[in-house]
Amino acid sequence: MTSSTEPAPTPSAPDAECLALTRQLRRRGTVVLSVFALAWAFAGASGTGTATDAVPVAVEAAALAITAAALYLGLRKDARPSPRTVDLPANWARGVGLVNGVELLAIVAVIAAANASGHPEYIPAGIALVVGLHFFPLARLYDQGQYRWTGALLTAVAVLGAVLVLAGLSAETVRAVVGLACAAVLWASACHLAVRG
Repeated sequence: MTSSTEPAPTPSAPDAECLALTRQLRRRGTVVLSVFALAWAFAGASGTGTATDAVPVAVEAAALAITAAALYLGLRKDARPSPRTVDLPANWARGVGLVNGVELLAIVAVIAAANASGHPEYIPAGIALVVGLHFFPLARLYDQGQYRWTGALLTAVAVLGAVLVLAGLSAETVRAVVGLACAAVLWASACHLAVRG
């Protein structure tokens, strides 16, 4: 008869490395998503009034609180282990760098093209589209399937933003809608990553 209190087997060195990398990427992803959500929220808040008006100040305060909560979920010491370990492709870090570099260049191109054409009101939607599309290759490179729905939702927000511009809404209204919607998507993705892995 064996004792039911036998200790769990110690993972092998490669398994322990994989678990550590999974935890590190999970935490890093939560931080990056939360910080960019905060940036989108502040951009959205800027479309709701002047910097000292009650509405933008309230939006920014709420954004800080939500970001703090997402960071707490992702960085807490007692977080349960991820239910699976990531299966990263070869040269994944190089691929991530390439995707992020292309994203940055595309954002610069969107801003330049919108300003040069005399249509700066399209900038929030254009940036949301670029950010949304960049999540699709990241889903594979990070082995994070939830990045596909993150990309799909951000792309939908970009389309909504373009429709609002075409409908004649003010640049401020478009910035508020796109900014706050993008923030909500990124916070949801950050919390999902923090809690579900």
